[in-house]
Amino acid sequence: MSLSHPTRLLASTVGALAVIAGLMITPAHAAPAKTTAPADSVAAVTDRIAARLAGEFADEARRSGLLSATSTDPVLLARAAEGTALGRAVRDADQEVLAAKGLPQDGTSLLTIRLAHADMAAALRRGTAPLVASSPSDDAPTTVTAYDHTGRRIALAADRVPLRPVYLVEVDTATALAKGTEVLRSALSQRGLSPATARAAVTPAAGYWATQLTSIHLNDDHEPWHKGDSEIFTITAGFGLDGKVKVDTTQLPYLDEDGRTYYPNQLLVHFSDYKYNLADIVMMEEDGGTNYRDLTLALTQALLTIVDGGAYIPLVNAIINALPGDWWTDDPDYVDSWYTLSTSTVGTLRGAAGNGTMTVAPYWVAPL
Repeated sequence: MSLSHPTRLLASTVGALAVIAGLMITPAHAAPAKTTAPADSVAAVTDRIAARLAGEFADEARRSGLLSATSTDPVLLARAAEGTALGRAVRDADQEVLAAKGLPQDGTSLLTIRLAHADMAAALRRGTAPLVASSPSDDAPTTVTAYDHTGRRIALAADRVPLRPVYLVEVDTATALAKGTEVLRSALSQRGLSPATARAAVTPAAGYWATQLTSIHLNDDHEPWHKGDSEIFTITAGFGLDGKVKVDTTQLPYLDEDGRTYYPNQLLVHFSDYKYNLADIVMMEEDGGTNYRDLTLALTQALLTIVDGGAYIPLVNAIINALPGDWWTDDPDYVDSWYTLSTSTVGTLRGAAGNGTMTVAPYWVAPL
C-alpha cells in the first residue's frame, strides 16, 4: 500500500480480477529491461533477484519452500540454504539493499517474497506456472515487469490484478523502518538535533504535556495490486531549549490500510523537548527504497541553518524542501503535514495536503 501525495493518487481501482489484454512478451535472448533506477538502487536489486528466481534459481527456490506457499504473507529469501548458489545470491543482494538504504551491514535480511494476491492461489493449485516480479520504483507505473521460467519479460498491467500467479520480491519495510529510525536518531543526536537529551532531563517529579493521537484516517488512494502494506512514520520538529531545531521520529506500525480509521491513543508530540509551546509534524511512508543516510544528511543540512529568532517558525516547509526530488517517486513518500500543534490543541485536524485526518488531545504525562 502507498499513501502518496494526493496529486499523485492513482485513479484506477483494483477491487476485482480482470483478464490482462495484450501481454507484452520480450524474447529470452533480448537485452535486459531498461530501468530508470540506478544499478545500485533497491529497485534494481529486487528486479535482478526476481529475474533469477523465475529462471536459474526457480527449482532451488521451490526446494527451499520460497515459491510453494500460497499465502500472501512475505517469506524471507534468506531462508534459502546458505551454501547454495541461491543462498549466496540472496545474501549478496541483502548486502546491496542495506547499502542502498544507508543501513549498517549487520547481517540483517530485508528481501522477502510473497504471492501478490490471495486469489492467485487457485491458479497455483491448478498447476499454472507462476511469474516473479518486483514492485516498480515508480509510484504510478503503467506496467509491472515480471519474468517467466525462460527469462522472458512479461509486462503486466499495473492497474489490474493478473489471473496468472505472480510472486513479488520486496523489502521488509517494517524491519527497514525500525533500523532506519535508529540510524536517523543516532545521526541527529550527533549533530545536536535530537530531543532525547531534553526529554531525559525531565525530572520524575516534574511531568510534562504531550499530544495524544486518539484517531487517524488516511484517504483511499486505490493502490495497485503490486504494493503491499506501507510503514508510516512521522517527523516531529520544534525548537529545543538551546535554540536549535530538534527532530524526532515516531513509527505508526498499526497504520496498514488507507481508507480506515485507527484509534491508537499514541503519544505523538512530547513538549518537554521544546522551548516553545508549538511543534510541527510531517508524515511519511517507507515504501522500500528509503535511504536513511541521505534522509539524515538532507534534514541536517536544511535544519542546522535555521536559527531561533525569538518567535516560533513553522518547520514543515523546511523539512519537505530538504527532500531530494527523486524521493517523490517511491522512496520516503510524503503523506501529509500538520502545522503548529500546541499543548492546548484538541479535536479533529485535517492535514495541509488534505490526505489525512487525525484527532488529538492534550495529555499530561504525570510523574511517577
